[in-house]
Amino acid sequence: MSFFVLIRGGGDIASGVALRLYRAGIKVLISELAQPLAVRRLVSFAEAVYNGETQVEGITARRITDPSDTLKILRVFSQGQLPVLIDPEATCVASLHPAVVVDGRMSKGRADTNRYTATLVIGLGPGFVAGENCHVVVETNRGIAMGRVIWQGAPEPDTGIPEAIQERREERVLRAPQDGLLETQTEIGDQLLKDQLIARVGGQEVLAPFQGILRGLLHPGMQVSKGLKIGDLDPRLEPRLCRLVSDKSLAVGGGVLEAILSRPNFRAILWT
Repeated sequence: MSFFVLIRGGGDIASGVALRLYRAGIKVLISELAQPLAVRRLVSFAEAVYNGETQVEGITARRITDPSDTLKILRVFSQGQLPVLIDPEATCVASLHPAVVVDGRMSKGRADTNRYTATLVIGLGPGFVAGENCHVVVETNRGIAMGRVIWQGAPEPDTGIPEAIQERREERVLRAPQDGLLETQTEIGDQLLKDQLIARVGGQEVLAPFQGILRGLLHPGMQVSKGLKIGDLDPRLEPRLCRLVSDKSLAVGGGVLEAILSRPNFRAILWT
């Protein structure tokens, strides 16, 4: 198989990376959980796991249930699409030998990447230290350093505080009030009024804390744990934002592209 990049995780940040690399002519495949936890599903290639295929800004991704099915992966590549493998442990690394592995799961805990055999391992955000558990880190925290490439050391620590949108910060992130089954009453893109019912978790209601557009919501029917992020309410009343990859995702994707192109040996073979 020619030069390609494996991205672990197909959430909104990782999908922004995939989008940037794909548009630069680089082959990309994604490994995901059997039940992805992407909230911004309309801009997450992880949604292909549930639907068989999905599109993000006009680019199609297709689900592959058997990560060892190299022929099917090649077929998806030949169709100009992104393969999304159901492969939680990224077992495909051993058989496919990607030149680059990008860990975009955004788990924010200390990541174990020692088993990756790729020439270049790129970590996104907290949990990675360049020179220790990866070769390079891309900063994911908003601010002057967002998207910067770090070849030695760690990125900024996780603040645990969501970014503000029109002065709405913690309240715009919807969390499960208890453990239980998620039952949704709304769709991504819906304009909601304050106190409108969004979902139930184990029978307990989740209400809109203010008027806004539902920008993200976990897949219905999932078992969720108390405190888990299940949705994202945006005070900007612009439904089109639900389908646009964020500036943050694109900035991080630009950092990953820079890290890859900084390797002269990669530049010589990338587009051959």
